Amino acid sequence: MIKVRSYQANDAEALWYLFFSTVRTVNARDYSQVQIEAWAPEGVDMSVWQNKMTDLQPVVAELDNVVVGYCDLQPDGLIDHFFCHHEYQRQGVGRALMNYILHLADERGVSCLYSHVSITAKPFFERFGFSLVNEQRVLVREQELTNFVMEKRVNKHLEC
Repeated sequence: MIKVRSYQANDAEALWYLFFSTVRTVNARDYSQVQIEAWAPEGVDMSVWQNKMTDLQPVVAELDNVVVGYCDLQPDGLIDHFFCHHEYQRQGVGRALMNYILHLADERGVSCLYSHVSITAKPFFERFGFSLVNEQRVLVREQELTNFVMEKRVNKHLEC
């Protein structure tokens, strides 16, 4: 059973490995090698990553005590990170995390969720009712990557 829990400081290294290996493996089908290397570079400064994770305060998905995914929900409804371990794709990890995010949004009174979604993740977000706002090009370490701004109204009575 997939367990979703709060981030702990000692998760940072596992989350870096998950992020790095997933981008390098899964996202490689939609982005060039140069783009992938810019997005998930070798030799990250772990203290910088740890600070980023502390700021994001993600939730972590575990399966049999193995970290298999993580995501966050910021106060304005931004889902900044949403990653499932490359070896655990299509096993319900993403669904468990998204359902948790939807629950958190309801609990926190967030009316609209939005994210900057990769080409690879776009179909997943669409399955959860996110709609395309616009396609955009972002510069990451001097490489241009395509992604999509997507949003989902979680309170039908309020605008995004």
